[in-house]
Amino acid sequence: MSILKLWLGLRATVFWLGFLVSTLAYGLITPLLALLAYEPRYQILVGWCRFNVWWLGVTCGVHYEIKGLENIPTEHAAILMANHQSTWETLAFATIFPPLTWVLKQELMKIPFFGWGLRLIKPVAIDRSAGRSAVDQVRNQGKERLDEGIWLVVFPEGTRVLPGVKAKYKIGGAVMAVASEYPVVPVAHNAGASWPRHSYIKKPGTITVSIGEPIPSLGKAPEVLMQEVETWIETEKAKLVFH
Repeated sequence: MSILKLWLGLRATVFWLGFLVSTLAYGLITPLLALLAYEPRYQILVGWCRFNVWWLGVTCGVHYEIKGLENIPTEHAAILMANHQSTWETLAFATIFPPLTWVLKQELMKIPFFGWGLRLIKPVAIDRSAGRSAVDQVRNQGKERLDEGIWLVVFPEGTRVLPGVKAKYKIGGAVMAVASEYPVVPVAHNAGASWPRHSYIKKPGTITVSIGEPIPSLGKAPEVLMQEVETWIETEKAKLVFH
């Protein structure tokens, strides 16, 4: 094993120790946070994301830059659709965008500590084996969150995908967008170049997050909207360079 790999492994170990300690600490206070209103509860929980994104930079040298901050709507909520490559974006998006929640698989809610925190940010948790009923759940519960001013994050690929691999985009998020008439903010990033799925070691460098202009959903067929979103994300993703 090379000295470089040993060094990167040591840095990753220090990161994971901090990640574990912070997760346990936030998990222990979660029952108390349930007593708070949504806004203060959310801001406290996002502190866990901020810490770990910062800690990743300190320990592993993983930083990030943002393009298109001016494209984030401030007068209403929106649906954030992004490619999914890493655990990193699930942490970082909460520090970049207004208060948000996730469309996620029910299994994540069962994870000790981590799942407890997820329950407090009003996610739309779905059974991916439920077929049509899962789409209906996303549409109905998603609109409720948006009407409350909470952004909704959808990963149309459905799972983490390795850089350079093209996955099929699922239409559920577009169905929800058309039904709710809220716009979609497309986001592309290259976090998988630093933190690919199932990777213990993190490659140091700078991740780029690119935020596109909101795409209106009003009056569109879900298939048309999804194609617009997919085209933007895939085109923009191909331009990003990890450095």
